[in-house]
Amino acid sequence: MSTPEAVAGGWPEAELSADKFLGGRLVLRQPRKGYRAGADPVLLAAAVLARPGESLLDLGCGAGTAALCAGARVPGLRLAGLERQPAYAELARRNARENGLEMTVTCGDLTVMPEALRQQQFHHVIANPPYFRRDASVRARADDREGALGEETPLALWVDAAARRCRPGGTVTFIHRAERLPDLMTAFAARLGSLELKPLVPRAGRESQLVLLRGRKGGRAAFRLHAGLLLHEGEAHSELGSDYTDEASRIMRAAAPLEFAV
Repeated sequence: MSTPEAVAGGWPEAELSADKFLGGRLVLRQPRKGYRAGADPVLLAAAVLARPGESLLDLGCGAGTAALCAGARVPGLRLAGLERQPAYAELARRNARENGLEMTVTCGDLTVMPEALRQQQFHHVIANPPYFRRDASVRARADDREGALGEETPLALWVDAAARRCRPGGTVTFIHRAERLPDLMTAFAARLGSLELKPLVPRAGRESQLVLLRGRKGGRAAFRLHAGLLLHEGEAHSELGSDYTDEASRIMRAAAPLEFAV
């Protein structure tokens, strides 16, 4: 039995929260301070074209949110994660164990791919890379938050690592800020084909702040720009509760897939 003094994933137990995802299908431990997963990894997981029995690798998996959301949505999906921060890697292992999911989490850096992963290829590779270039933004105060948000490894290397670990015919899916789309598209086009872009629209009339980009290893289909997914109703956030659109609510709470083509 854990005690308030016990350390889980590098944090005292009292410094961890237990947060519900997918309408309570998952309960994940996260540090109360520092980097905390929000909607982004849930949307990323929902965009994966996975089937039971296939394999998925989450690069920079943090506490395991995206991979575990994918595993909760697709029974029998074989999960793996790579995380360079040991505390988060251990937390991802704990989250998998406590939610009854099997997930192999390797601690290491994608620029020096650990041997255990270098010998494998996966049906699907996903990533939610750090969003902010540090030559154009300010470093976060907390080291773990900086590790999740501040781009130290160039985006092209994230895509290269993902493409290398993806098996022929498999998919690579990233979520990223819209302002980084030119860099992301260039990197994807150099290694992958059959690219598909899905903008995520915060509210009607607003510019997309995030995008989902998917490519297929060896794909030859023409590029497709899909209609955006509208996430929220109304003009401003409601204090009375969630203001997700019906489609977004099904994805966020009922583990529905995020369809690119509608």
